[in-house]
Parts: sequence; structure tokens; C-alpha cells
Amino acid sequence: MAYKTRQAQIIFDYIKQNAHSHLTADDIADGVRAQGVSKTTVYRQLERLLNEGKIRKYIPQEGKSACFQYAEETCHSHFHLKCTECNCLFHLECEYLDEIKSHILEHHLFDIDNSRTVFYGLCRNCAEKKKGDTK
Repeated sequence: MAYKTRQAQIIFDYIKQNAHSHLTADDIADGVRAQGVSKTTVYRQLERLLNEGKIRKYIPQEGKSACFQYAEETCHSHFHLKCTECNCLFHLECEYLDEIKSHILEHHLFDIDNSRTVFYGLCRNCAEKKKGDTK
């Protein structure tokens, strides 16, 4: 295991405390700056945490900054919903999708990585706006 510094622990704790958020490296750097952690240290520690499997990395949209999220076993597995209008990324914990994942594994011998699975469509707010625009 890599040598752990106080700054590395601050970064990991910040990500863990925001386990239900997708944080960019800049978000994390802004969140830990007051504790004396530099942006360079954040980037270095993100790579280490990724390699150790303690966090996950997402690319929410081509050309956008990567997002990071706490990935310990105690953190619920979930799918993602991505609004094609406002680009918001939402977590979705759904037993029905877990059943689909199991079905695909059992019947099609393909194990879906739900941490990387994204369903695209319109969120409620954008759908309502579009509906209102057509009136």
C-alpha cells in the first residue's frame, strides 16, 4: 500500500463525505484548499485512489472534466441517468435494473458494470420545459 499522508487522508475523507456526488478534480481541490491541500496533490492522490479501487472515475460528457466518486463496498451500487438537455447526471438505485443486470449475466453471459452504465434521456424538469414549449 502507498504511503499515506495527512493531505491524502483529507482528500479521501472529502470524497467519502460526498459519496453521493460526482466531483471533478477542481471541486475536490476547492473543497480541501482551506486545509492546505494543493491542486497538484489532489490530482496525484486521485490517480492513487483510482489505482487502489477506492474511487471511481466517470466521464459525464465528451469534452467535459472527469468526475470522481467514492467506491468502497459499503457504497451502494447504482446506475446513472444523464439528461441530454441540461447534462445533469443522476444516481439511480433500482431493484428492477438489478434484476435486468442479473438476467443479462445469467442468460447472455455478459456482466454489466453498472458503475459505468448510463441511461440517456430527459430529466423531469427538462421534459416539462419541452412540453411547455410545444403549447
